[in-house]
This record gives sequence, C-alpha cells and structure tokens, in this order.
Amino acid sequence: MGRTYRSVRMGSHDVAARWLKASRALSKEDQIYGQRLAEMAKVHSSEAFYALDDPLEAAVFSVLIEILKKADPDRRYKGPRPRVEKGEDVDI
Repeated sequence: MGRTYRSVRMGSHDVAARWLKASRALSKEDQIYGQRLAEMAKVHSSEAFYALDDPLEAAVFSVLIEILKKADPDRRYKGPRPRVEKGEDVDI
C-alpha cells in the first residue's frame, strides 16, 4: 500500500510551487523576489522535516534561515545575546 499522508518535505515543496505560481501575478520587477522566495522555501525542507509537522511552517522556517544568512554574510552570529536584567548596564 502507498503512503496515506504527505511528508512535511513534500508539503513544503508544494507550498514553494504555489508561491512560485503566485509570483507570476506580481509586477515584472517583483517576480524575481517571488521566485527567490519559492527557492528559499525548499532549501531546508529536509532538515525541517524532523522538527516540524506543518509544511507551511517548514517553508517559512527555511525562508527565515536564508534571510538571516543573507543578513549576516560573514557568519559572525555566535548565538543569542546574553540576557540583560532590568537596570543592568551591558556594553554591546
């Protein structure tokens, strides 16, 4: 018998395909961004499969990871900033 449900990876690829189709309705100059968004949605879908149940959540997670990587090209981010208690003075 075949699979009775779709995996998160397959579902996130479906989401990316819908986003790609929707990007055709955008203006010519915005279409490239819709296409890039659809590509980004597929990049981490296999990894997200292990932690997430929802294909849309996996696609958005993948896109956000790619956006963060683009925002930090030198890969300088070393983890969350230290927690600062109210009234504490911290040099950042």
